[in-house]
Amino acid sequence: MSTESKLDPQVTVKPWWQQHGETIRIFVVALAIALFLRTFIVEPRFIPSGSMEPTLQVGDRILVDKISQQWQAPERGDILIFYPPKSPAIEDTSKAYIKRLIGIEGDRISVKNGKVYRNGEALNEVYIAEAPRYTMREVIVPKGYYWMMGDNRNHSNDSHIWGFLPKENVIGKASLRFFPFGDRLGAITKSKY
Repeated sequence: MSTESKLDPQVTVKPWWQQHGETIRIFVVALAIALFLRTFIVEPRFIPSGSMEPTLQVGDRILVDKISQQWQAPERGDILIFYPPKSPAIEDTSKAYIKRLIGIEGDRISVKNGKVYRNGEALNEVYIAEAPRYTMREVIVPKGYYWMMGDNRNHSNDSHIWGFLPKENVIGKASLRFFPFGDRLGAITKSKY
């Protein structure tokens, strides 16, 4: 018996890409679905600063709902992710911010005596880190804009510094904290005023 193996002339060796064609197709489809979801539906984000403490902590990871705003406008109390407007107070407008929606078009906003006022009424803000230690004259939110403020009022670069946020700058709404695990894991709900 010969130790040499004879190659069957009928068997042809397929190129690598043909041998793994099914795996490649699955990978391409999965990548396309992931890109579609991240671009249009939901996006993970990292909290880099303490401007939203105590609601969101540095290092929290959240999911941003990017689609619901297509049929339902953001509401007061929602936490939004957005690109800030051009302003001398903002070095880089390509980095997304996260703040709470305090005022919508037509609202009158002011800060005095350690309270934020909307339309002449002090807001009951149980979610803030501490009362604001500044005052701000009354402003009226124009059509097509929002008034955004961080929950850590005294340590937040927000509308009281740079003004109104154009609606088209909104990326989406904070919907779920998925890290860290434990008692803070779960849905991010808006505050009722």
